[in-house]
Amino acid sequence: MATALRPSFTSSPNTQESLHIQELIKNLELEPHIEGGFFKETDRAPDIVPSPFPFENSSTTDLAPKRPGFDPKVRNSSTTIFYLLTPNGPQGGFHRNKARTVHTLHQGRGRYVLIHADEDGKQKRIETFVVGHNVANGEKLQWIVEGGKFKASFLLPDEEGGTESQGLLISETVVPGFEFCDHDFLSPAGLKGLVGDEHAKELSWLLSPLGKE
Repeated sequence: MATALRPSFTSSPNTQESLHIQELIKNLELEPHIEGGFFKETDRAPDIVPSPFPFENSSTTDLAPKRPGFDPKVRNSSTTIFYLLTPNGPQGGFHRNKARTVHTLHQGRGRYVLIHADEDGKQKRIETFVVGHNVANGEKLQWIVEGGKFKASFLLPDEEGGTESQGLLISETVVPGFEFCDHDFLSPAGLKGLVGDEHAKELSWLLSPLGKE
């Protein structure tokens, strides 16, 4: 990483969100997400495919309710959610999915940090980029995260150099469809093992509190 990453907003769950964000959460029927932020599943494709993943318990299995009708031998071909970060819930902690995830921006700005845990090499590659509407400045409107990579995200001001945000709203489509047994959080020891002590210190604030040793 060329420069150290720092949060732009601090989590304040007891502080009221702006009226715009409150209405967005209400109108989209969003709920708190285990990764941080808010979400709603908007589509679960009805067609079923054999699961490409061996069934195994993950660090998330005991933290999330099992979906009614879940069969570990199959997956829906895709699932889609809305996902929202807000000034009072400004980050999603490091996690990975076994499946591929396509992200599409609706509003706001944020920064993503990827650890390419699926690549060769003792110290894994770290990638970071800004998502937003200023494509001339390199901001992304759409981005894809392949399975096996750890991902974290945090909210940025709506305008570069500003201090305000009306939230980062995106859609995420997971292929094949999302199941919590295909998801796990990164632990502090796991972070050190992937990127080394120095980078782990720089990135530790992006760990989820659910990423246990």
